Amino acid sequence: MKKTINFYEFERAFAGMDRKENFSYEGLKLLFEYLEEMEEDAGIEIELDVVGLCCEYSEYESLEEIAENYGIEGEEDEIEEYLMDHTDFVSKEFKTWEYGEKEDLCIIKNVFIVRDF
Repeated sequence: MKKTINFYEFERAFAGMDRKENFSYEGLKLLFEYLEEMEEDAGIEIELDVVGLCCEYSEYESLEEIAENYGIEGEEDEIEEYLMDHTDFVSKEFKTWEYGEKEDLCIIKNVFIVRDF
């Protein structure tokens, strides 16, 4: 049996599993949109597994943070291209509520990135 959920239910599922702190509100929204798009593009249905998603995906505030964490060198466009080639990666620029400034938000699938030597 299948149940289609909206973002509110998705968010509540994370809170109900004490995983609310794994992603910011914006990060959770970006992950939800990414998973919906993946379902549509691939013609598949994804089962909601909150713990699995928390283990499988991570949120970063910038490409630079990802590059530092994984030891990737290069300019922003090179880092983004590398991530697109080696993992699931989605990025979005958004305005903060507090100051109206634009900030980046990145979600990547946690994988072992094998460097080419």
